[in-house]
Amino acid sequence: MVGLVLAAALLMLVDSRLGLLGSGRAMLTDASAPFYWLGSLPGRMAGWFGEVFASRDTLVAENRALRAEALVLRARAQRLAGLSAENLRLRELLNSTALLEENVLVSEIIGISPDPGLQLALIDKGSSSGVQAGQAVIDASGLFGQVIEAGISSSRVLLITDSTHAVPAQVVRNGVRVVVEGNGRIDRLDVDYVAPTMDVRPGDLLVSSGLGQRFPGGYPVGVVESVTNDPGEPFSVVSARPSAQLDRSRHILVLINPGPASPELVLPPAPPAPTTDVSP
Repeated sequence: MVGLVLAAALLMLVDSRLGLLGSGRAMLTDASAPFYWLGSLPGRMAGWFGEVFASRDTLVAENRALRAEALVLRARAQRLAGLSAENLRLRELLNSTALLEENVLVSEIIGISPDPGLQLALIDKGSSSGVQAGQAVIDASGLFGQVIEAGISSSRVLLITDSTHAVPAQVVRNGVRVVVEGNGRIDRLDVDYVAPTMDVRPGDLLVSSGLGQRFPGGYPVGVVESVTNDPGEPFSVVSARPSAQLDRSRHILVLINPGPASPELVLPPAPPAPTTDVSP
């Protein structure tokens, strides 16, 4: 035994110093591989038999767990899709301020009026953030409305489609001045005081004219959809589609102007007839 121990120590010393036994160790490793495979065979056989003879209850439980996990993952994927879409809308909203000279305040719509005859939205910014009654509101696509009441931390916005709201506008193509009024429908606007001889056509883009100093000029208001001329009427019946996404926008921009608001354009909550601040 002492001789074997001395021989083993000598071999280890020679291998560590000269590295002469590396090829021999590799051969021994290859030769011992089958023994390791045979040693692990009982455990692998037990695992295989366990999978083959697994009970139905176990399989059903695993199936339910996998379905629940898949449902959770799909819900998370939907949430990520919603966040991605919201991020895209915010990018569009911020890009819409690139050419603005006014100071703007990003706000979120937190409620809408349950009254179908009243086009109102509640936003999460108020006087503490610089919001005042009379300030114009836009979204990424066009003119949204104006603030009619500013609280400390929230404000009420009257949409341009409300029946009490009117906007001085003009046709981009030729500069013809018109008045765009709401009619209580979220997807329609009335273009008033259009004489049959005025050059207004379907497809014309209407933008705010800036008259009355309530809404800055140049903001898209709507697109003319139809023009109907009645020989017995002094004005044509003109309908337009709002440019702003009134039924889909969640984030909007409040135009914060340094000057005081013009008092003659503050509209009452429910006047008997549409009013405006300027004649066509």
